[in-house]
Amino acid sequence: MASDAYAHRMNNLSKDQEIIAAAIAVNAPFVGRLRSRTLVGSRWFALIGQFITVLIVHFGFKFELPLLACLVTIAANITLNIIITVGLPPQRLVRQWEAAAQLTFDVLQLALLLYLTGGISNPFCLLLIAPATIAASTLQPRWTLSIILVTVLSVCVLALYSYPLPWLPAGSFMMPALYQFAMAFAIIIGLIFTASYAWRVSLEESQLADALIATQEVLAREQRLAALGGLAAAAAHELGTPLATIQVTAKEMLRSLPPNSLDMEDAELILSQAQRCREILRNLTNQKEIPESVTDTLPFGQLLEEVAERHPEMGQKAVLFDIQGPEGKGELMVIRKPAILYGLGNMFENALHYANQAVTVSAKWDERSVRVTITDDGPGFDEAILDRLGEPYVSTSLQGSPSANAREGMGLGFFIAKTLLERSGGQVSFWNGIKRGEGAVVQTIWPLSAIAAKS
Repeated sequence: MASDAYAHRMNNLSKDQEIIAAAIAVNAPFVGRLRSRTLVGSRWFALIGQFITVLIVHFGFKFELPLLACLVTIAANITLNIIITVGLPPQRLVRQWEAAAQLTFDVLQLALLLYLTGGISNPFCLLLIAPATIAASTLQPRWTLSIILVTVLSVCVLALYSYPLPWLPAGSFMMPALYQFAMAFAIIIGLIFTASYAWRVSLEESQLADALIATQEVLAREQRLAALGGLAAAAAHELGTPLATIQVTAKEMLRSLPPNSLDMEDAELILSQAQRCREILRNLTNQKEIPESVTDTLPFGQLLEEVAERHPEMGQKAVLFDIQGPEGKGELMVIRKPAILYGLGNMFENALHYANQAVTVSAKWDERSVRVTITDDGPGFDEAILDRLGEPYVSTSLQGSPSANAREGMGLGFFIAKTLLERSGGQVSFWNGIKRGEGAVVQTIWPLSAIAAKS
């Protein structure tokens, strides 16, 4: 049933993988990057806070501070910020090592300021967590780990050495050594937890962004391919008239030219080539795939058959169709949406690949909804990841699980199919069958208004 024309469409999984990889590769250089103005703006905010706090503590509360040393420490970071502001365009994407160097400098500058103002006893020592958190959410792990290491070393030093905490009278307030070490330990734990959480959130966001980009690329390619049939039919229709004119003119030339004329061969060549062009256009418009590609609406059963025919390997296993509608109603006419074709096609392909002998495509519709269920007789989904199916980069080949090798390779492709079906108005759910001979079950339900063609 599968024709050669379908080989150029979306049934080629390796081609889809190439598109996905290319889309992610294009986006990869921009993932986890910071603009220069982002770091500069954050640093200005921190420096203003440091400057105001030092002035309030020294002049407002009358606490004794090494004021000159504190102001010089703040001025060093102000100098760095001015150099970056003048030397780098604000829209420039900072390289990984540049951002890591700036954040490391921020950690050391803040640690020095805390050293001058009470060390680990200073309540503002919690701010040491901020640079590492920024690094964890934007930089590669190796740079993040280096900043965390510098921060941990700074906390350890501050727990052992520092100026006394500013107080009245000077030096009268001393935190117990055990409390200071506990405070340092708490900061390190908070640093690791916060950085790990920020890294995890950033990683999931990055994966989701890659998956959505791949989804858009696949859908755009499907829409372009779906439009090729329409362009071919339109070209055949538009070119028919001028070719007919050329043929008529060539025939008139043949009638008017002497039999042995030198122009006779040219006229015969023009006529033969025009006839050849018309034959090509006739064959093009007579292909069975063209009407399916260019028709905006088609019967529901034909839509499901087209989904199945995209996969040449379907001839190796039994495919059973069960289409049911309300009694007394004619066949349901639906809108031919590329998102539905690709989404159902991906689900069907997975079922076909993991089925032992047969795949059942069950379709039911009534006055309110349309329901398509694809069931195979294979091993089913791995229970360990069933609740997370449909998330990007969730692979069903989990090491150590009882059915680790049962179903593999349904990470990003499964997410794309689910996303496209949901964008078409459907609701996708999946489970393992409980009846004998049932494996994985994938069901999509649309409101009738989302898929049915208007009369």
